[in-house]
Amino acid sequence: MKCQEIIERIERRFPREYACSWDNVGLLAGDRQQEVDTVYIALDATDEVIEAAVSSGAGLLLTHHPMIFGGLKSVTADDYTGERLIRLIKNGISYYAMHTNYDVLGMADLAAGMLDLTETEVLEEVLDGEGIGRTGRLPKIMTLEECGQFVKERFSLPNVKIFGELNKMVATAAISPGSGKSMARPAFEAGVDVLISGDIDHHTGIDMADCGMAVIDAGHYGIEHIYIEDMKKFLEKELPALKICTAPVRQPFQVI
Repeated sequence: MKCQEIIERIERRFPREYACSWDNVGLLAGDRQQEVDTVYIALDATDEVIEAAVSSGAGLLLTHHPMIFGGLKSVTADDYTGERLIRLIKNGISYYAMHTNYDVLGMADLAAGMLDLTETEVLEEVLDGEGIGRTGRLPKIMTLEECGQFVKERFSLPNVKIFGELNKMVATAAISPGSGKSMARPAFEAGVDVLISGDIDHHTGIDMADCGMAVIDAGHYGIEHIYIEDMKKFLEKELPALKICTAPVRQPFQVI
């Protein structure tokens, strides 16, 4: 089918207007009229991902994080963004990114559901009552250490980083997949016991712990990798004629 037909089906479920104002979502490279029979899904458009998309014969690369954020003044092989775009175009692969619109309309509820949160509410509204992250009640009262183990288990993680006393009892949580520094204040104001997110810097972590809210840093990739399987299921249901290939779930770094 044409690339535009796939885009229309995606945007019917995840409209671009639900993306944050600073974001860059949609078709970022390629031809809307291109015929596509294979889609490759990944979190980021890395060199490895692009090579895999080429090898799979994909006509469309679909990622969560946009490879292009700011304006480009040139597209050349002199920098990694230009070089990746050239490779995609040379190989006839269109490139589409769905970032905060997916965070708002997909990722937040999906992540909250994986933790069995109940009585959920939007953490920070973006549009029409929908927004980034969710708050809710954990399935049972547990220690912060047990909560960290729970997060590891549900998201299949090798480790998490915890700010706060491990024996502190927690009953309520906020989860904000991705980078959570900006969600620390909304989570604190919501009165939850623990914020679960990624990319928590040193000062945010210790400041929130001192204020009485624990923080579990599960990594940016650690929570958001759930996008890959979720979008695979979505496209297989909506467009069964397409072949869907996915990047393997693998942490982009190693802890030694």
